Amino acid sequence: MITVDFHCLNLPAGSRILDIGCGSGRHVAAAYALERADVIGADPSLQDLKQAQTRMHYHDQLGIHGKGRWHLTGGDVTSLPFADNSFDLVVCSEVLEHIPDHQRAITEIVRVLKTDRHLVVSVPRRWPEKLCWLSHAYGHMPGGHIRIYRAADLVQRVQSRGLRHWRTHFAHSLHTPYWWLKCLVGLHHNDFWAVRLYHRFLTWDIMQRPRLTRVLDDILNPLLGKSVVLYFYKPLQR
Repeated sequence: MITVDFHCLNLPAGSRILDIGCGSGRHVAAAYALERADVIGADPSLQDLKQAQTRMHYHDQLGIHGKGRWHLTGGDVTSLPFADNSFDLVVCSEVLEHIPDHQRAITEIVRVLKTDRHLVVSVPRRWPEKLCWLSHAYGHMPGGHIRIYRAADLVQRVQSRGLRHWRTHFAHSLHTPYWWLKCLVGLHHNDFWAVRLYHRFLTWDIMQRPRLTRVLDDILNPLLGKSVVLYFYKPLQR
C-alpha cells in the first residue's frame, strides 16, 4: 500500500532517500525500485524493522529494485541521527499524528533535507479520522493517534520552517470504510464476519491491484481518501 507518488518527484538516479517511521518498509521498498537509489528506513520499533528487513531481503532475492542499496536503522523523528542537508527526499508517512512533540519532529525533518529537494508528509485526513475518533478505543490506543490535523494547519507548520508546498492529493479511499467498520464493531473484533471479509478484500486488492479497484480508488479518493498527502520542496537559500 503505497501512499507517496514517487513518479511526480522526478528524482535523479542515485538519489539519497530517507523514510522516517518506515514501519514494515512499504515506502523503503518502493523507493528502492528507483534507479540506483540509496534508501534508508528509520523507525524506533525493532519489531517493525525486522519486518522491513524481511521485506527488503525478499526484494533483493527477486531482483525487484533499481540496483541501488538500502539500510535500516533505529531512529527517533525528534532527534534524527543524520547530518544537516543529507537527503534528496524525505518521506514521513502516517507518523506525525503519533508524535507528542511534532514541532520538534518537523524541525528535524527539515534539517536533514537538502536544499532544492523534496519532502512528502502524509497524515490521516481530518473528516474520516473524526468519525473514527467517535470510538473511544480508537482515540485511546497505546501508541495510537494523539491529534487530528487540518491539512492547511500542517502546511503552515511546515512552511514556517522555510519549505514551500506544491501539491496535495488524497489516498486509500477503500480503506476508510474498513476503519469505520472496525470502530463500529470494536477494534479488537477482527473475527466479526464483515471485518473479516473486508480485510480479505483489501488484502486481495493490495496484492493483485486490479484495474477496477484502482479506478474506483481514484474516483473516491477526493471524497473518501483516508490519508492526505502533502508535497514540499526546500528552496535554495538567497
